[in-house]
Amino acid sequence: MNTEDLLAKEFTRILKQYYPTVGELLDGCYIKVIVSYWGRPPKRIRYVGIYCTDDIMPYLQAKKEVFREIADNMGLMQVVFLNATRLLRDPKSSLKNADPRLWLELHLIAA
Repeated sequence: MNTEDLLAKEFTRILKQYYPTVGELLDGCYIKVIVSYWGRPPKRIRYVGIYCTDDIMPYLQAKKEVFREIADNMGLMQVVFLNATRLLRDPKSSLKNADPRLWLELHLIAA
């Protein structure tokens, strides 16, 4: 298990421990720590990606400050909410080839 997977599990654990009602919303989501490189020289930036369906998205966005507070305390840059249904339906998406595991996980939550 890599560092990003451990950070995602820890983010979920902390959220469910300190904010149990908000943590329940994550049961229908896939949490991933995404690594990006930005600037010159490139600096590694980690942020939390929460993949969810259309029906859960408004509830998550209403609690975005809670998610951002935990991410900030963990040293993660930001929290972004990604629509899993749209990603799966996008004909130009290369996600299936780039990250097959994530592709299958998104199918599970979108079903």
